[in-house]
Amino acid sequence: MPAPGNASSTQALDRLIVALDFPAAAEARDLAQRLRGTCKWVKIGLELYLAAGNAVVEELAGLGFSIFLDLKFHDIPNTVAGAIRSASRSHASLLTVHAAGGPAMLAAAVQAARTANNPPQLLAVTVLTSMDRAQLAATGVSAAPADQVLQLGRMAQAAGIPGLVCSAEEVQMLRQQLGPDMRLVVPGIRPAGADIGDQKRVATPGAAIRAGADMLVVGRPITQASDPEKAAQSILAEIAEAIAV
Repeated sequence: MPAPGNASSTQALDRLIVALDFPAAAEARDLAQRLRGTCKWVKIGLELYLAAGNAVVEELAGLGFSIFLDLKFHDIPNTVAGAIRSASRSHASLLTVHAAGGPAMLAAAVQAARTANNPPQLLAVTVLTSMDRAQLAATGVSAAPADQVLQLGRMAQAAGIPGLVCSAEEVQMLRQQLGPDMRLVVPGIRPAGADIGDQKRVATPGAAIRAGADMLVVGRPITQASDPEKAAQSILAEIAEAIAV
């Protein structure tokens, strides 16, 4: 828990999202119980959502967590709009769509969110942090990842999307180009010395915050740690230190 009266530590709680990338609700529930009182935000991605559905969203929200529902919708505009309306019935505060779905899809998503009873804030995923230039080129995109991220970010902003998912490498550029109000959520976070796994464009928690990230998504460095609570506390402390600078 943050130290009483420590503003930076309190703010750090709003910056860290723990990715509960588990194949079953029981494992996610067990870890969430361990992190209750230490962390505020958790992410539910495709693996866990397909295994447990809205029930796990509601259960974790009931434990007091804020929910980032990371389903990365990418389909024709009408289908995405319907998916947004369905997802809005959960207790999710953040919800992802793929920016690569194009302007019409993004506009449909924005409109659906605006008319929902409990609208989540939308985040447009730009270029996955598991992709480098070679991976991007294999999909037919010749631009460098940073250039593609900026193009998608500008398109999302024009459609009314209030936040982006990007790597730490693009945060400073996006902040300069898109302004202070765009929420920048950054996965691919690895503490110094940690195994980067299948990620390509990574950064430490402190570096990402200093670059201008609003929120950090951290999975394996916490969920696979021998002491997840201690690992989370260490990352929160690094975030707090970066905020205070």
